[in-house]
Amino acid sequence: MLNVGIYGASGYTGQELLRLLIGHPNTNVVVVTSRKLKGIGVSEVYPAFAGITDLRFVDSSPKNLVSSCDVVFLALPHGEAMNVASEFVEAGVKVIDLSADFRLKDVSVYEEWYTKHNSPDLLLNAVYGLPELYKNDLKKACLVANPGCYPTGIILGLAPLLRRGCIDTASIIADSKSGASGSGRDLQLGSLFCEVNEGFRAYKVASHRHIPEIEQELGRVAETAIKISFTPHLTPANRGILSTIYANMKEEISESELVDMYKDFYRNERFVRICRQGSLPNISSVRGSNNCDIGLAVDKRTGRVIVVSAIDNLIKGAAGQAVQNMNLMCGFPEETGLNHISLFP
Repeated sequence: MLNVGIYGASGYTGQELLRLLIGHPNTNVVVVTSRKLKGIGVSEVYPAFAGITDLRFVDSSPKNLVSSCDVVFLALPHGEAMNVASEFVEAGVKVIDLSADFRLKDVSVYEEWYTKHNSPDLLLNAVYGLPELYKNDLKKACLVANPGCYPTGIILGLAPLLRRGCIDTASIIADSKSGASGSGRDLQLGSLFCEVNEGFRAYKVASHRHIPEIEQELGRVAETAIKISFTPHLTPANRGILSTIYANMKEEISESELVDMYKDFYRNERFVRICRQGSLPNISSVRGSNNCDIGLAVDKRTGRVIVVSAIDNLIKGAAGQAVQNMNLMCGFPEETGLNHISLFP
């Protein structure tokens, strides 16, 4: 049984991690931290945990936790995880970081989009935690950079096309729509009910922090530098991300051939589901699950391929993928604790 800690557990991602780890047959959650909620019971903040756990939030330094944890999930804001990760890693604790602090391999790129990086040496050993592409590396990792939510759906949606080399990489456009939980639990004007309900808007156009992460990983798959146009939108749903991705085709491929190509590419991947020809995914079909659903279409008139992917931003886009990574790091079957059927309606 693994002793697990969640460092920074007060937000939506932290509570999703706790929910999944409490139900995991091989983990024992020994500590959840939060400076602002120190001493308060988890069930007082999240009543869903009433009668399930007696855990209380603590404010503790890494030094006080390393002896009690085999694995630590860092659910901290960008720029904070780098300040605590090294102490866990040096003590032999496996670390899964859900911030952006170890996703970008080029320190200068990270600092351009985020803040000054205080632990650039750790970047060399951090493994990008997208299991469908880097499974073997994850099995040997001690520090994993859990992918961002938008990058997860976009990278999984494009990887087969890039690996085959059948699209013009300069033509990629990704248009993504996210539920309001992607903004986090802290109070923000833009995520208040009256601001989100019955609204639908684009934000951070041509300036979202996930752009360099998406380009880095697409470039690794394609083995060439890639730049994309990416526009995120906020939609009045609690959770879910639907990404519609466009690219010009370099060769003529039918929809049936595309579906077969994707099914073959992801044939051994438990959490990627390829829609049948003529069908496209819906966020309602992945809500509460670790699945990524992908649908495909060909626009013969324009010569473009259109890929639509759907994930739950809090599960496959965050906590679920983190648990999937933990399973690989610790030698458990990849799907352990993640076999949840989507919630519908």
